[in-house]
Amino acid sequence: MQRRDFLKLSAGTAVAAAFASRANAQGAVKEIRIGYQKTGVLVITRQQASLEKHFNPQGIDVKWVEFSSGPPMMEAMNVGSVDFGAVGDSPPVFAQAAGAAIVYAAGQPITNGQGILVPKDSPIRSIADLQGKRIGFTKGSSAHNVVVQTLEKAGLTYADITPVYLTPPDAGPAFANASIEAWAIWDPYFAIGETKQGGRILINAREVTKTNSFYIANREFAKNHGAILQQIVDVTTATGKWAEQNRGEVAKWLAAVTGVPLDIQTVAADRANFVVGPVTDDIVVTQQGVADRFYKLGLIPKPIVVRDIVWRNPAA
Repeated sequence: MQRRDFLKLSAGTAVAAAFASRANAQGAVKEIRIGYQKTGVLVITRQQASLEKHFNPQGIDVKWVEFSSGPPMMEAMNVGSVDFGAVGDSPPVFAQAAGAAIVYAAGQPITNGQGILVPKDSPIRSIADLQGKRIGFTKGSSAHNVVVQTLEKAGLTYADITPVYLTPPDAGPAFANASIEAWAIWDPYFAIGETKQGGRILINAREVTKTNSFYIANREFAKNHGAILQQIVDVTTATGKWAEQNRGEVAKWLAAVTGVPLDIQTVAADRANFVVGPVTDDIVVTQQGVADRFYKLGLIPKPIVVRDIVWRNPAA
C-alpha cells in the first residue's frame, strides 16, 4: 500500500497535523508500541511499514513487540509496556476481570482458521469423544473459549476433559508426540498442526460459535491520546481492506515476518478474515456471552460488563 493511500485516511496532511497538535496538548507521543502475534492484519501492517509511514512525519516512532499469545500481551498492556495490539476474544475477558487497564478499540469477526485438531488416526470422531481426553490450549486465549463452547454443544462440561494449559510453541510438539489427545488452536498454528504435524480437524470454531478478535488499547493511552489511537485504527482498517484483496501477497509477507513457511501461511491467509471495524452492538453481545460463560464456570472471579470498556472516540 502506498503512503498516499494512508494519508487519505486522515484527510490529508492538514488533518494529520491537527491530530498531532492535539496529541501534543495532551502530552507528546514520541513512540507507539504495538503488540502482535504471528498472524493477522498487524503483521501485514508491520511488513508494509504502514504505521511508520503514517506517523514518522509527525515525529512519532513505532515499536513492534511480538507475543506468542494474547494473555501475556494483555499483561504487558496493563502495565503500560504496550499501547495497542491484536488478540482473540478470551484474553480481554480475563484481563477485564482482573482489573486490567485496557479498552476495546476495534473488532474483527473470525470466520475461519481456528478450531480443534486431533491426530489423523485418532479414534476421536465426534465432540462427545473428547470426554476424558487431554486437550491442550492456552489458558485465557480464544482457544479456551472454543473448547468451552464445543463441549457445551455436545452436552459435556469442562470437568469432562483434562485441560492441559500450553502456549502454542509448547502445544505443537506435545500434539505431535501424543502427549495431548486434542489441540485447540488458531492460525498459523492451526495450519501447522493440520499440514505438518499429522492433524485432522475435529471441529471448526465457526461450527459451534461466533468468534471475534479484537484490537485492544491501553486505557490511559486511549484516554490521553484518542486522536492518535483513531489514526492507528484507521491505518489498521485500511491495511485489512487491502489484505482482503491481496491474499497471495499477504501470505508472502506473513511468512517473511514470522518465519512460518509460505505454504502454511498461504493456507492461513486464504481462509482468514481481515476486515477491521468498530466494536458493534452485535460483537458486544457475543463477547458478553463469552464473559458470562467464563464466570459461570468459575474461570473468572467476578462478572464483568464488556460494554464498560468499549472505547468510543470522543471526537467522532
